[in-house]
Amino acid sequence: MINRNETNTTPIVVKTKREERLPTSHSSHPRRPRSGGSGGGRRKMGRSQRRPSDFRPSEESQKRRRETADIPSPGDNIRIIPLGGVEEVGKNMTAIEYKDDIIIMDCGLQFKDTDTPGIDYIIPNVKYLIERKHKIRGIFITHGHLDHIGGIPYVIAQLGNPPVYSREFGALMIRKRHEEFPHLPQIDMRILQENEKILIGKNFKIETFAISHTIPDTVGFVIETAIGKIVFIEDVRVDNVAGVPTEEEVEQYQRFKGEKILFLTMDSTSVEKPGFSISEDVVVKNIEKIIKEAPGRLVIGTFASQVERIISIIDISEKYGKKVAVEGRSMKNNLEIIKQLNLLKDTKNLIGVNEINDFPPSKIVMITTGAQGEEYAALMRIANKTHKGITLNKTDTVLLSSSVIPGNEYAITKLKDNLYRSEAKIITYRDSDIHASGHGNREELGWIHEQIDYKFFMPVHGHHFMLRQHAELSESLGTPRENIVIPDNGSIIEISADGQKIKILKEKAPSSMMTVDGFSIGDVQEVVIRDRKMLAEDGMFVIIASINAKTGKLKKSPDIISRGFVYLRESQDLLQQTRIIIKKTVEDTIAGMNPINFDFVKSNVTENVTKFLFQKTAKHPVVIPVVLEI
Repeated sequence: MINRNETNTTPIVVKTKREERLPTSHSSHPRRPRSGGSGGGRRKMGRSQRRPSDFRPSEESQKRRRETADIPSPGDNIRIIPLGGVEEVGKNMTAIEYKDDIIIMDCGLQFKDTDTPGIDYIIPNVKYLIERKHKIRGIFITHGHLDHIGGIPYVIAQLGNPPVYSREFGALMIRKRHEEFPHLPQIDMRILQENEKILIGKNFKIETFAISHTIPDTVGFVIETAIGKIVFIEDVRVDNVAGVPTEEEVEQYQRFKGEKILFLTMDSTSVEKPGFSISEDVVVKNIEKIIKEAPGRLVIGTFASQVERIISIIDISEKYGKKVAVEGRSMKNNLEIIKQLNLLKDTKNLIGVNEINDFPPSKIVMITTGAQGEEYAALMRIANKTHKGITLNKTDTVLLSSSVIPGNEYAITKLKDNLYRSEAKIITYRDSDIHASGHGNREELGWIHEQIDYKFFMPVHGHHFMLRQHAELSESLGTPRENIVIPDNGSIIEISADGQKIKILKEKAPSSMMTVDGFSIGDVQEVVIRDRKMLAEDGMFVIIASINAKTGKLKKSPDIISRGFVYLRESQDLLQQTRIIIKKTVEDTIAGMNPINFDFVKSNVTENVTKFLFQKTAKHPVVIPVVLEI
């Protein structure tokens, strides 16, 4: 047993804002017995290099203390706090606290969406942990996807630079990303082996175990405490053949046969999909057939995170004497890690994109990013004919080996429209079984449930409706409803010191949205997001009015500047009526006022103009009055 217990405690503070919401909870009663397993030098900073050290410690630390002052001590209870990943797919992070020790499971980010215009990333709110960073013993990584590791550079200094524990593939991805943040101290990375047992602090014994996902070295954790064992599983699927788990899968979960587990967490992303998902072996066989029979160049668009599929494509291409060119920054980064770990049988068939014309088209396979229709990704540039080196022709085949992520439907429609405008043959996952998810379907998850004899259950990794459906699955398999908790971000779950009860406290850890927004890391005030949405939807309307201080009259007709609202040259009647309202509002407001209260004048102008423009256009542009005294 290895004791890894050292941490740094550099005090850096992050800005946050108050948000109080009560989580869903259940009362607690013992779970009825269930059967055991089935036997089966500083560089110039780029956009991503943010400086969390720009915050003001004294003011923010006082604010933190105020917001967390009402949270009671856990005493001898085990405390589990999901700080992200249970109200969304992304920014996964869970803290487990017992006595004087805290361990953190994953630290991911979430990409922006239509509700967060201008934001780069959304990250977990770590205010609760900052206040208790002296207790943090390490960050444990389940696997190397960004929604599980991407938040590390933005919060690790604020947490006191604790060690990060990961299997080798995830560790390399973390280090690769950390290179983009030269202002941060070197990361204290500690490599875990499969089935390794380590002692963390005084209260945790942790063991890794392999689970199936789409990226190498994915693990679950068995966390042993004096109260009982916690099994922490995030992204997971079950390798199967026509719905029958493989021998390897059965062997992986044999470790739990006859074990009594206190608490289980598990991925909920695909719980609403019935049955078992398609086996990755089936996908690879179908892709192999396409690679073998492609009459010309084959362009495969997939997720850069589908590492095992990328390895298979390269190996299959080598089998049929084809050269492989990889295009896309994230794809190239992952390929470098694949090479470094010697995961490829051979690398002689890898070439640069600039070399593809040196070989017959039938001997070329390209793997690209952009299957989700990302505007500047390689596949979209190929589709809209802006890629410098690749133009599709009638002998080419384009294979979209990924499903549609919810919210990306329109972008993928644009991608497919552009691809179909070429003469290339297009194959999608709807035409053939060429994509398998890394998240298990309902019956897969149910099979895992049956392998683990647990008392309490908390679904993770998904939107609330996913968590709710996963909770219903657990209940249908014999877990009493009162032994299941469905959390929100920031929910504080406690298991009693005797291991008999579980509850969600009425108090909540801070959970307001934390963002990476340009060079700012912290909370973006709601008014900022609101204004961005208004600007995006209805534009802006700027008014410049000059007042004669002696007469209280306007010096001239107000100037108006508009962007994204109406085309001014075609809206002269509207502008003329608006100028009349501005003139009347200003002069009526300042009549008899000495001295002039310009804030009051601007407020009245904003109110009256906003009301008028909405009546005429049914739009709410951001109205900005500039009132000058001449």
